[in-house]
Amino acid sequence: MTTALERVNTAYASAVARPRAVGVRKAWSEPPFWALESYRSSFVGGSLPDRERLEHDFRGYVRGGGKASAVVFACFYARLRHYAQATFQWENLFTRQLFGTPELSIVDRPWPSGTTGDLLAWMEVDASFAGNSYWTFTDDLGRFGRSASGPTRRLTRMPPDWVWIVLGSRSDDPYALDTRIVAFVYDPRGVSTMGGSATVSDRMVTLLPNEVMHYAPVPDPDARFRGMSWLTPILREVAADRAATQHKLKFFERGATLRTIVALDKDIAPEAFDEFVERFEAQHEGVDNAFGTLFVGGGADVTVTSANLQELDYRAVQGQGETRIAAAAGVHPVIVGLSEGLAGSSLNAGNYRAAVRNFGDGTCTHMWQVTAASLQNLLTPPAGARLVVDKRMIPFLAEDARDVAEIQQVKANALRALVDAGFEPDAAVEFLRSNDFGKLLGAHTGLFSVQLQAPTDGTAPASTGDGTTEQASFNSYDRKELVAMAERW
Repeated sequence: MTTALERVNTAYASAVARPRAVGVRKAWSEPPFWALESYRSSFVGGSLPDRERLEHDFRGYVRGGGKASAVVFACFYARLRHYAQATFQWENLFTRQLFGTPELSIVDRPWPSGTTGDLLAWMEVDASFAGNSYWTFTDDLGRFGRSASGPTRRLTRMPPDWVWIVLGSRSDDPYALDTRIVAFVYDPRGVSTMGGSATVSDRMVTLLPNEVMHYAPVPDPDARFRGMSWLTPILREVAADRAATQHKLKFFERGATLRTIVALDKDIAPEAFDEFVERFEAQHEGVDNAFGTLFVGGGADVTVTSANLQELDYRAVQGQGETRIAAAAGVHPVIVGLSEGLAGSSLNAGNYRAAVRNFGDGTCTHMWQVTAASLQNLLTPPAGARLVVDKRMIPFLAEDARDVAEIQQVKANALRALVDAGFEPDAAVEFLRSNDFGKLLGAHTGLFSVQLQAPTDGTAPASTGDGTTEQASFNSYDRKELVAMAERW
């Protein structure tokens, strides 16, 4: 019984026996005991159960969606400009305190002149149009993965349509329950078939799972480890929106009318018919000839249709399509600035804040959680800590910060009430943190007043003769009593 990686070792053993053979080239990130040749050739021939890659044309999505549809670009950019505001910190799993370490410097400056925002922006490009984003380490000495080191070590993006996800299991059965990712293969040219024979790139690189950051916020239901672009389910909506835009353009190009019907005498000669059509189009079509007076002769019968964009309810038709695209992107139309989001009560302050809150707490929070977990695969977290997004530094979540401050104020008032009621402060804090009343059991001091004075023995205080009762002052206590009172306080 052999595993996928054991097959690779076997391939490398045959390769090192003939180190100068044509086409043999080390392409594993780890030093010499990993290799590639026969393993790499096994990728030729298309998608199989033991490997996954993009099922669509990544660049086709970019050119046909992001660059050709205004509403797709608007939704994509709304996601990007909010998602890229994130910064990362370690979170202690026990105290929930946030802190930083030098390990995070590679995230703050992933490459020369690059920032965390640049990294996240490119991740969103890949996630929106490919559903997957792949990153690894490299340096100026040509090392990659865990082998990359030194002052030139940096994060580098692997275009998602050039990456294979390799699967394996103990039984070497790609359908087994313990199937997992055993490697990522980066091929800059991609596997192709030319002239009936399969070819692969000489620059193919194989990376281990702990050497690659794989970000896939939306899982592909038709795969096991691959992600899916949010554009995939709405390709028809995008096509319809582009068609509606083209329809509007043609409406204005053809004289602001949908159709003009001209009926000529049935006995007209073909040459005369062609000449009439040519002159009619030259004199009456186009924006420059719109709304002019039409003069015809020779028995021509002209019928102009009365339909216009208002009668077609163009705004509602296209607006509904835009809203469906925004819904797939996880962005409220009011955030994107779409027509249906800019009408009626949507612009009210409360509704706008609710839309931003929904986008931040839903779409962005999910994306940030997946991003942090993916990035952590390339880092070494401190013991008892995990990588999280520091939401305190995100401008568009300022409303959330105000809500947190109000909650803290309510908790502070509750803490004051519990302490004034005689409960130990530490127990009161644990109760507010866990919302567990059991934390207060056995934690009462036995003191009840605001001053936490011990209860009296039931005897009345002595009268001073002027109608008031005698109150003890600090001067009436001896040193031991003062010390005992201070300890109780």
